[in-house]
Amino acid sequence: MALKKQHAVCMPYPAQSHINAMLKLAKLLHFNGFHITFVHSEFNYNRIIKAYGASSLKGLDDFCFETIPDGLPPSDEGVNQDVESLANSLQTTCSIPFRNLLIGLNDPSSAVPPVSCVISDSFTSYTLEAAKELNIPDIFFCPVSACSYMGIIYIKELIDRGITPFKNESDLSNGYLDTPVDWIPGLKNMRLRDLPSFIRTTDPHDTLLNFLKIEGQKAFEASAIIINTFDELEDEVLTAMATILPPIFTVGPISLLCSQFPVTQSTSIGSSFLKEDESCLEWLDEKEIGSVVYVNFGSLAVVSNEQLIEFAWGLANTKNNFLWILRPDLVNGEAAVLPEEFLSEIKGRGFLASWCPQERVLSHPSVRGFLTHSGWNSTMESVSAGKPMICWPYFGDQQTNCRYVCNEWGMGMEIHNEVKREQVEELIVKLMDGDKGKEMMEKVVEWKEKAIRATQAGGSSFVNFHRVLDELLLGRK
Repeated sequence: MALKKQHAVCMPYPAQSHINAMLKLAKLLHFNGFHITFVHSEFNYNRIIKAYGASSLKGLDDFCFETIPDGLPPSDEGVNQDVESLANSLQTTCSIPFRNLLIGLNDPSSAVPPVSCVISDSFTSYTLEAAKELNIPDIFFCPVSACSYMGIIYIKELIDRGITPFKNESDLSNGYLDTPVDWIPGLKNMRLRDLPSFIRTTDPHDTLLNFLKIEGQKAFEASAIIINTFDELEDEVLTAMATILPPIFTVGPISLLCSQFPVTQSTSIGSSFLKEDESCLEWLDEKEIGSVVYVNFGSLAVVSNEQLIEFAWGLANTKNNFLWILRPDLVNGEAAVLPEEFLSEIKGRGFLASWCPQERVLSHPSVRGFLTHSGWNSTMESVSAGKPMICWPYFGDQQTNCRYVCNEWGMGMEIHNEVKREQVEELIVKLMDGDKGKEMMEKVVEWKEKAIRATQAGGSSFVNFHRVLDELLLGRK
């Protein structure tokens, strides 16, 4: 008798970077024979359709897309939803629609295999209740670094110790953020400022602080946790996690792991909210090897108009080539407007685009380094491409990633939060031509080689992914 096809329901947190990482994991499972149901929020589903047309989410017979409401009122599909409102809404409205979706998929009339597992983002823990009720394993997929996830798991302890919420607004600027934190297992040389930025509040009812406190504690209830990292990169914190959490499986960098499997129909399924401008690749083709700085602050970071101008002149004053991604909603509350004199100054050596295929850009030989917000996907993709980083962390886990990239792994330098053109220029010059840039390049190439080894046959991430398949999902030992 033929074995029934396994069916994984993949539920990402409804933000671009989380969706990108989850989609890669879904494709890996699909390559290995799984039926996939990938769940978008209705809002994000409509954003992707708007960018790429209805056929972009048509899927395949065994790779299907479904939607559930996120509970927020309709808003402009060209702009990101408010992060706080979204976090609040997910906890209060998504559990029942998700349960109803699972029941519908399990109905014999649904024409799909019964659901054999839920793969849920480690920040969509509302899936746990329905999975438990229906006796389906719920495996968390953590799309952030292990070190930042450990910081999030310990938010409850930070609150219990009275460290956060802060007592006064002045604690944000009086040096309190430099207080060492030496008691979180596996994290080293950390200060309060290096922990996820949600702790920087004086309000005990702060939405994001309380959302992360709850989500961090839900890690203990997952059937297992898959993390987009590799053992050698985060060995100390992974060892500490293994003593307190459900079984952990590192499978990263997930983009490199995907490259170990054959191209199939699902390979081309995309998830971008914005249309990617591929003409930047042609522009890169015309540039000398290692002559371009790539600048992208991700899908959520916003800058003030003043910060935008400082970044602009910092880039221009280096006289280097640069590719700068300027999302339509990058400037807080207004359109990004750059001065005419800047545009004339950078003619021929600056390319501005609203979005791009980032992995292809980073792997392009003309790109020397990456000015980044230090999101985990971007960090992993930069390591995979062997490109050093200049880090300007915006919020969330990015402060932790930046600390490790710059201080522990030797692959980056940090821009101070206030952003001054002189510092932007100085760091880019160091990256492109200085001894520090050479050191960082050597380090990141070493890490790239380790990442490649981890994801090739016999490597830790490759072996762990097959353990996920055999032990967790297929029940084989």
